[in-house]
Amino acid sequence: MSQNPLKAGLDSRDSLFHAYTFGEQEREKLDRDGHFVLPGVLTPDAQESLTRSLSRILELSRTSTEGHEPNRFSAEYDNYLESLIAHPQMLELARKVLGENIRYDHCVSLNRPGGNGGIGWHSHGYSDDDPSLGFVRIFFYVNGFEPDDGGLKAVPGSHLYRDARIHGRTDQALREGWLVGRKHPETGEPLEIEALSAPPGTVALMWTHAAHAVSARKPNSDTRWCVVYAYRNPGRPSGARWITPEFEHKPIPGAEGLMSLY
Repeated sequence: MSQNPLKAGLDSRDSLFHAYTFGEQEREKLDRDGHFVLPGVLTPDAQESLTRSLSRILELSRTSTEGHEPNRFSAEYDNYLESLIAHPQMLELARKVLGENIRYDHCVSLNRPGGNGGIGWHSHGYSDDDPSLGFVRIFFYVNGFEPDDGGLKAVPGSHLYRDARIHGRTDQALREGWLVGRKHPETGEPLEIEALSAPPGTVALMWTHAAHAVSARKPNSDTRWCVVYAYRNPGRPSGARWITPEFEHKPIPGAEGLMSLY
């Protein structure tokens, strides 16, 4: 399904995405693999605005207050990041994945300066016993990444186990642990690690139960600018929902009905 960034009456400077395709085949791939990558879909203006906002969040995070950290509650500290929660193109993409009945869950900055050690293998939970309720993370990789330099890694098919406790400090630990004997529930193929790559302006979708990790950022690399927005179908509590009561009730244009837990 092609999207015209101006069809909703947006000025080109307000567009978040270039035209992209996310139809039946793309949705099937997301459901089979647990993740789907849209390379270079962020517009130059969006990349510039995101870089500016995420730079600010990184600076604020150096002197943050525990319990309300700017990196964890990023949209509450920056007007541009807040505006993307209900951006028409953002909501269109989220609803292509989840359907019409959705809630905003969180906005977290995942900036990784040069020398950052990355993060080991993990997954997240939501409605672990009821697959009818979905939870998707939408990652904006503003300046992209290489597989061995702050790169996202995933295990296609791992999300279908709906296991929120997947853990492994290294690739080898995951292979010798959770991956042992596991096969893709639909294809029957052994589960394997996939190292992704992303040019600047890439957006990645990921179901919350998918096993994923991030490689270390090389010491001489610049900061990998990244922010993730999460949306879900309401119906269960969400342990990842980072929204202050004040922000939940703030009148954000276009976000009516999106902010409550249920």
